[in-house]
Amino acid sequence: MALFGTDGIRGVANQELTPELALSVAISAARVLVADLGNREARPRAIVGNDSRASGELLEAAVIAGLTSAGVDVHRVGILPTPAIAFLVGDTEADLGIMISASHNPMPDNGIKIFARGGEKLSDKQEARIEELLNQPWERPIGAHVGRVINDADATERYLAHLLSSVSTKIAGLKVVVDCANGAASIASPEALRRAGAEVIAISHQPTGWNINDDCGSTHLGNLQEAVKREKADLGIAHDGDSDRCLAVDGNGEIIDGDQIMAILAIGALRDGTLRENTVVATVMSNLGFLHAMRDAGVKVITTQVGDRYVLERMLQGNFSLGGEQSGHLILRDFANTGDGILTALALLQEMKRSNKSAAELASLMQRYPQVLINVKNVDKAKLAHSAAVAQAIGDAESKLADNGRVLLRASGTEPLIRVMVEAQSDTLASEIANSLAKVVEQELR
Repeated sequence: MALFGTDGIRGVANQELTPELALSVAISAARVLVADLGNREARPRAIVGNDSRASGELLEAAVIAGLTSAGVDVHRVGILPTPAIAFLVGDTEADLGIMISASHNPMPDNGIKIFARGGEKLSDKQEARIEELLNQPWERPIGAHVGRVINDADATERYLAHLLSSVSTKIAGLKVVVDCANGAASIASPEALRRAGAEVIAISHQPTGWNINDDCGSTHLGNLQEAVKREKADLGIAHDGDSDRCLAVDGNGEIIDGDQIMAILAIGALRDGTLRENTVVATVMSNLGFLHAMRDAGVKVITTQVGDRYVLERMLQGNFSLGGEQSGHLILRDFANTGDGILTALALLQEMKRSNKSAAELASLMQRYPQVLINVKNVDKAKLAHSAAVAQAIGDAESKLADNGRVLLRASGTEPLIRVMVEAQSDTLASEIANSLAKVVEQELR
């Protein structure tokens, strides 16, 4: 099984993702991303941060040991969002960055996300090369060539200044509840929103090391919905554990997902003439309602495979300014090269002020189609492209749905399963077709 998944390396901390593995990954990353390692006047530099998981402490120690043993100076920034690490790598012209986080996963998990120069995510080729070099012999630096560790006390303020540089419309007068998932956004998000002018009520913003994503954040929106209604707030914002995503809740407590946020921002940017090439980049999992809303607004949509790094690759190719995923990973390329939940929140609040519309009014620009996703496990993924029976079933489903629905079957990149996704005008029809397709997949690909 490949070490890297859709977004870095993840596993149960100290069981699958061990300190030994973190050490080896850090060394390999330095060897791959610093091409002139050991043969340069200025020592290479890395930014290392983590979310609020207790296991981040032991993995951070291993990552720092690996980097410094490879001759890399490490700037340790502590608990900060993943997009802050990406920003700091680019802002300080560091050679690489490592974020220790498992994003929205439960507390026992942890992960490693690696950024190359400029704060960009790794290519498939770079990830493959890092895996190839794991535990391979190499020439270790000694003496004065061993890396040093610098505790960077200014990193949070630099990141906050970067976030606030995106604010051209003050959001004074808006009341916001922000759910920080007891994670990496617990300080930065409420502070950024307050400095931008909003009245802010923070919840799930007291991390203990054990409570990250625990019945809170972007994967558990119930507390936020209740708080928004109780506080009579204009908007609720939910981050995940490392704050690279943003979901929202309107003043009525209704959820606004990543597709809807992207539609709101796209239509606003189109109005203001700031949507480059009148195009957004989304993934194949984006809701059909999003595609229809963009079509009706005159915005072109380019789709990629799932994963915000694939979205970014396509955005860079076409010099597009907006892209993202239904999960709330939105890339605002005028300000960042990775998903940033706090930037997204600031952009959404500014659009509310510019349009003089409520979040509910803005979200109504897109009608979300019911979507059913079924994971068919323990199947032979390689057979999917060659099964006539599955192809026939897909064709029948698409004929039945016509322009009022969509079918997508895709193999998991890391597990022996096929994801069957169906969108339709009703939950009943979507479930009926999805279950029918899942049965065919199970029968034909076992």
